[in-house]
Amino acid sequence: MTHKEKLLWCLPRNRKANMSVLEAKHAPNNTETSRRSQQQGPARRPGAKPLAIVRILLGSVFLWAFVDKVLGLGFATSPDKAWLAGGSPTAGYLGSLEGALAGTFQPLAGQPLVDWAFMLGLLGLGTALVLGIGMRTAAIGGCAMLALMWLSSLPLKNNPVIDEHIIYSAVLIALAATSAGHTWGLGRAWDRFTSATPALRWAR
Repeated sequence: MTHKEKLLWCLPRNRKANMSVLEAKHAPNNTETSRRSQQQGPARRPGAKPLAIVRILLGSVFLWAFVDKVLGLGFATSPDKAWLAGGSPTAGYLGSLEGALAGTFQPLAGQPLVDWAFMLGLLGLGTALVLGIGMRTAAIGGCAMLALMWLSSLPLKNNPVIDEHIIYSAVLIALAATSAGHTWGLGRAWDRFTSATPALRWAR
């Protein structure tokens, strides 16, 4: 407080008015602090970096599945069954189902439309997670794909309800809800881009 402010403060009649003046004078500092805190965003929140690691690792799982099925790297897909070699990415799994809904899913095995939808889903979901873009759209689409895979697996062998499809879905929802793409990702830039492009606002 300056010498002039101390003198004004000592005047009884003006004490209340002087208090308002002093508060207004120092208010911008609080506003600036709040603004800086908002700009820091999720990157400063506890757990932001671990969630970013989970996001990238989970995205890598889907991208790897896509690459392996396309090229037939010999892990889950042998070279002779690669998509580029004329194989079907869905024929092996859907064709071997024996669960309660096998009769519903088996006719879809090897269908070109189903193959393309499945492969584009793997590619889109993996890319979105690794880059941290379109997290809400990725969560919705990913949960839908995983729900179909969960239904095709019924009845489950090790647990009546929960398997890796349920766990992955829960992680996708958590990543989208916490804006995990803003840390070590392009989430902020993507949000600005989609906000400025009305036709792409659904893809946030």
